[in-house]
Parts: sequence; C-alpha cells; structure tokens
Amino acid sequence: MDSVSSAAASSRDLKGQTLMRTYCVQEFTEPLVPLDSPDLRPTGTEIVVEVTRCGVCHTDLHLQDGYYDLGGGKRLNLVDRGITPPVTLGHEVLGQLLDKGPDAPISDDQLGKTFLVYPWLGCGKCDECQRGEENLCAVPSSIGVFRPGGYAEQCLVPHPKYLIDVTGIEPTLAATYACSGLTAYSALRKVDIDRERDLLLIMGLGGVGYSGLQIAEALGFKNIAVADIDETKRRRALQHEGLLVLDPSEKESASRLAEAGGVAAAVDFVGTRSTAEFAIAALRKGGTCVVVGLFGGDITLSLPPLVQRSITVRGSYVGNLGELKDLIELAKVGRIQPLPVEQVPFAEANDALERLRSGKVHGRLVLSREEL
Repeated sequence: MDSVSSAAASSRDLKGQTLMRTYCVQEFTEPLVPLDSPDLRPTGTEIVVEVTRCGVCHTDLHLQDGYYDLGGGKRLNLVDRGITPPVTLGHEVLGQLLDKGPDAPISDDQLGKTFLVYPWLGCGKCDECQRGEENLCAVPSSIGVFRPGGYAEQCLVPHPKYLIDVTGIEPTLAATYACSGLTAYSALRKVDIDRERDLLLIMGLGGVGYSGLQIAEALGFKNIAVADIDETKRRRALQHEGLLVLDPSEKESASRLAEAGGVAAAVDFVGTRSTAEFAIAALRKGGTCVVVGLFGGDITLSLPPLVQRSITVRGSYVGNLGELKDLIELAKVGRIQPLPVEQVPFAEANDALERLRSGKVHGRLVLSREEL
C-alpha cells in the first residue's frame, strides 16, 4: 500500500469509520473543496476502485462553471440537466480493484489489479443501452458528471463490465483513453472516406485533438491537414511527417486546402463558431464535418448551399464501451503513438484546472496518487 493509501486508511471519523478524501464542486464557479467522507461499500454488482490516476478534461471546466455556452448569449445550465453540487469531478479514472459487492461477477483474484473505468454510463434499460450505446442514453448516469467521479481516493462503479484491462500500457497514459482517446476514436470512426487519398482535416491540437491526430495515423489516414491558431501546437505537429499544418486565422489557409483537393472530412475538436465555420467552408462537395468540441457557440447554415454541396454536419459525443475496448487493443499492440501526459498531485487539482482553463497545457494533465 502506498503512503497516500496508508494515510487514507488511518483517517477515521468520530464513529471510527475510515475516511476517504474527495475534491468536490461545492458551488459552481468556485474552486474545488477537499472533503472527507466514509469509505465506499459496494452492494449488489457494484465494485469499488481505489483511484491512482484521473485525467483532467475540459468537460471538468464546464462542470465547475455550471453551464455550457450555446452561443447568442444563451446557456445550457447544468441544474436544468439534473446536475447540482456537490459534484465530484473526474471521468478518466484508473485504479486498483479494491472491493466488490456480493453479486459482482468478478473473481476475488482480480482484487488489487489495475483497471481503466468506462465512465459514460446510461440507465442500462433503454434501447440505446441495450445495443451498447450507453453514451447516447436519454437518462445518463456518467461517472464524474451525474455520479461521483475520480477526483477522489475511491470510485464506485455499478458493474465490473465497465472495467477494462490496460496491462502493458503506462498508467498515466492509459487514464486518458477513457475520454480523450475514446472521444477522438469514436469521432474518427464516423469518417467514411478513402484513407489513402482523401484529405482529412483536424481542427484543434489540444489534448483531444492531438490524441485524434495520433489515432488517425494509427487508423491508416494518410492525407491529413491540421489547423490550430497556437504556434507551439503547430510546431509540434510538424514533427509528424507529411502533414499539412495550417493557421486557420490566415487567409491563405482556405486556399491551401482547396489546392490540396478540398476536405473530404473534418473533425472539429474545438467546437466554437470560428472552428466549425472554417471546417464546414473547407469541405468539398459530399464532405462531412464531425463536431466534437464543447467550447461553445453557434453557427448559421444557409440551406440551399447545404443541399447543393450535399455536405453532412453531425456531432459525436464521447464513445461506447465497445469502442473503448477496441481503442485499448490498438494501444496495446503499439499502433498509437503516446499522447504527451503530465502527472499532477491530486492535492493540486485546482491548479491543474486553472492551467487547463488558461490554455497552457500541451497534451494532457493527469492527477496522480503515486509519488512523482
């Protein structure tokens, strides 16, 4: 048992219960608050994971703020979706199987083993859930959103089927696959073009966008353009052979895409008005734009050109359990180049969120309980 776990195990309340530390949104727009609460006790098919890693995601910023920007001065307030403080953030959860309920279909010899947790849970009963698309459930129960997440020493998971063996993958990197990697992978799976010849445009090279670039190369896309306004991120992209690297704020960027044959498919990993408009305008006839990012805003689409160009604009929200398993298999066999990751102590969760908010993160931040 490591030093952090030992300290947690020795912490007790007045009734003699052992306590665990959590980091919660107690009030929207305010910093996280550390709280101590009783250790989790699984029932039925539930299992408890002792968290050793948890990724820090832009979705966590929206959850801290309490809303999504819909553009035009409109907001989607989280309270209207049934999300009210306290909220324990964290959906990129990795840790050791600590305990299991009496009905959990997993053997005792798995206790102590490290797993990645699939977080995008649904009701488990509707048609979407029954066909393996819990991420599209109308009554979501996602870990770190609608139920307590991994900014805590322990995380309760309703069933061991959501545990994924990541043996052979570096733990800090493995945590990012539950959202950053999965979101990129699922979006790219929606792109139906000739991977040898057709031009794929990736908008944004933040944590998810850069993961998307790594995964696109692993999936065999050979003709890729990337666009980002950040010079540092563009310089890093130049390390990848054969990429067309663009600054979307420069006027000649659109003409360079047209000269390259036009964009067959674009994946917008930012999700602002400017990025979506740039990506849609760059599409050739019959092209597809997949919007992934949730930075917020709105766009206006004129209907006649939509028809005349025969383009498709669609969204992609995280991914399903089967897709995460497929992604992990790709990572295990070394098909995906590792995403740059940085470990941060759990006690510095607020600093990590502020760094992410300021745009000063290249790659992905991951909270860690192991000594750095």
